[in-house]
Amino acid sequence: MNGKPKIDDDQSEALVTNNGSSPACPIKSCTDTSWYADAHDIEYSTSDRTYSFYRCQTCDILFIVPMLWDRLGEIYPKNYYSYAPKKRGIVPHQRSLERRLLKLLASIPGDRLSVLDIGGGSGWMLDQIKSCSPRVGFTQCVDLDGAAQAHAVARGHAYHLGRIEQFDTDRRFDLVQAFDLIEHVRDPALVLRRIAGLLTDHGRVLISTPNFDALDARLFRHCSWAGYHTPRHFVMFNRQSFTALAEQSGLAVESFSYTPGATYWAASVLNAMRRLGLVEVSPQRLPYDHPLYPLLKASFAAFDFARRPFARLSKMVFTLSRRCPPA
Repeated sequence: MNGKPKIDDDQSEALVTNNGSSPACPIKSCTDTSWYADAHDIEYSTSDRTYSFYRCQTCDILFIVPMLWDRLGEIYPKNYYSYAPKKRGIVPHQRSLERRLLKLLASIPGDRLSVLDIGGGSGWMLDQIKSCSPRVGFTQCVDLDGAAQAHAVARGHAYHLGRIEQFDTDRRFDLVQAFDLIEHVRDPALVLRRIAGLLTDHGRVLISTPNFDALDARLFRHCSWAGYHTPRHFVMFNRQSFTALAEQSGLAVESFSYTPGATYWAASVLNAMRRLGLVEVSPQRLPYDHPLYPLLKASFAAFDFARRPFARLSKMVFTLSRRCPPA
């Protein structure tokens, strides 16, 4: 453990410890976990406490301790980016996903398609899908943001206010999208199994999630890498570990790609500059509002775009389908 202190007493009771020191893996309760890094909330300053990330050698994942799954109101402040009308800081990434979405829809047969957006907020992405693909006849949002419900319903989307694990329906979906969601949940395997059960026979899933095996993740491993999104990212993957979990959950990977993680680069570099005393970033001010942030983001977007053909970037996009049961 390299001198890492014992786990705090207020950590989630769901985390079983190994010999009273290392927490068990949240995927399979594995016992071969070890401390990986400490991090702070460098974006929203929801607290000044230190959070720890542990790595499971068997599942090859990172997970946060403590995992505040029962205190979401504390770790998701009112100015959280996904609550804002303009998706500041992620628009280029979402536009790329939108193009991929529409191409994927064109490959799904049927005259009337049903689409589910998990974490869809006010349904702004579903708005785009409906306007671009007339075959989409039913759209459903599942989200925890009660303020977004009225907006989504007014736009013609069905809405479930709650977790996907609690979403009870007889409907099956031709497309399920979950953008930057799976890393936010307490039990990713359960969520993936739930998604698999909601698919039609020809249904597809589009998932994006951070990659902790990226250059920026390694460089800023011990400097509160922005991709940790501390303390809101609970479980994090690389390509191999997410593929393995998806297959164990009844899904098969049809396609995969890395995409630029300029937002992680920019926020991480800005935080490093703050630590060195080169810039001032007030705790009351989001790093995305700092005048240097757009320049840093544009620079690292170009950097990642140039590396994309051969590098493991810090964003991953998976297209999944239902896995055929063995004969």
